[in-house]
Amino acid sequence: MAEKLMRDAETGGAHPDELLIDAEASDEAVQRQPLPVRQTWLLLLGLVLVALNLRPALSSMAPLLGQVSSSLGLSAAQAGLLTTLPVLCLGLFAPLAPILARRFGSERVILGILLTLAAGILVRSTLGVTGLFLGSILAGASIGVIGVLLPGIVKRDFPQHAGTLTGVYTMALCLGAAMAAGATVPLAQHWDDSWPFGLGFWVLPALLAMLIWLPQARQGHGAHHVAYRVRGLLHNPLAWQVTLYMGLQSSLAYIVFGWLPSILIGRGLSPTEAGLVLSGSVIVQLVSSLSAPWLATRGKDQRLAIVIVMLVTLAGLFGCLYAPLEGLWGWAVLLGLGQGGTFALALTLIVLRSRDAHVAANLSSMAQGFGYTLASMGPFAVGVVHDITGGWGAVGWIFAVLGVGAIGFGLKAGRALHVQVVSERI
Repeated sequence: MAEKLMRDAETGGAHPDELLIDAEASDEAVQRQPLPVRQTWLLLLGLVLVALNLRPALSSMAPLLGQVSSSLGLSAAQAGLLTTLPVLCLGLFAPLAPILARRFGSERVILGILLTLAAGILVRSTLGVTGLFLGSILAGASIGVIGVLLPGIVKRDFPQHAGTLTGVYTMALCLGAAMAAGATVPLAQHWDDSWPFGLGFWVLPALLAMLIWLPQARQGHGAHHVAYRVRGLLHNPLAWQVTLYMGLQSSLAYIVFGWLPSILIGRGLSPTEAGLVLSGSVIVQLVSSLSAPWLATRGKDQRLAIVIVMLVTLAGLFGCLYAPLEGLWGWAVLLGLGQGGTFALALTLIVLRSRDAHVAANLSSMAQGFGYTLASMGPFAVGVVHDITGGWGAVGWIFAVLGVGAIGFGLKAGRALHVQVVSERI
């Protein structure tokens, strides 16, 4: 397996288990010389800490959303916009990542964007309504850029172990989200029930990541870039099917991040209990995010796997929304298993539907840019529906429409085909 991964790295081929897409893969693959052991471990620690910071700004708001809305006088639609803005920025700012990386180097860009992430967290928690929205935009934009660059560094510096480190990367994302979802309310309560402290606490992991990442930014890496152009992607139906599957499953995921605690609080749970349910559900994603892609690549295509994980996701969502609270933790576990699988399969499809790394990089940019922009509409729609109806029951229709749409486009995207585009050196 290690020899196969090395051959794929040398030839630009995409291995089915290699889920990380290089944000700079539209250039010739250039890897630095093997690092000394100490530098390797420092880089790995830095990668994990940076990845840990890619979800707390999103998942920390949800358990406190009711308290924040009450404190600042936000309507449900405004609260929905607050959950929408960071996700929208994930899509809008992702295309900036390769441009910045080519100009300044990935390592330096990540260090600088960690600073803007920390600034966004502080602004969001200290400057009232204006700061709340401005900080959310800063945080979402920062996460969008880092989320594209970080996998590229993994692929460049650890080509033989990209598949293994995919699991580490996914684990760090889930762990960061779970920590913030479960700990934010207790932190706020410990500090005189102060929601600004609960939200602002997450600047500390960002600052720690900056400190550990600083040696990488100082060293950087030199690369001789040979640009490639991929033509025809926006006119390819399969590319849009992959993109729409990515966007629709992500929309459900960010509804969970943004609104699940509020839904559960509305059903009678305390903010602390609701945050813990979200945290537990996210932790469970570790199991399926690691196993679903492996199982999906064992068959002739991914259609059956896509249907199964989406049906499990919908069962968990409807259970959390309608079923008796006595069985809530079972539904939350089911939800986590489903959503971990849907996200991992979305990443897998980008690789499997691409003939080479150059196409994969461009398809990844398309799927994240358009997909996350589409995904942002889900949390906003939940806020609008809740504002109109005054309850949560009608939100189930949003779940159903998004889930059925994801299954439909997933069945198309899951076929054993490649996007038909032209990849040429320029």
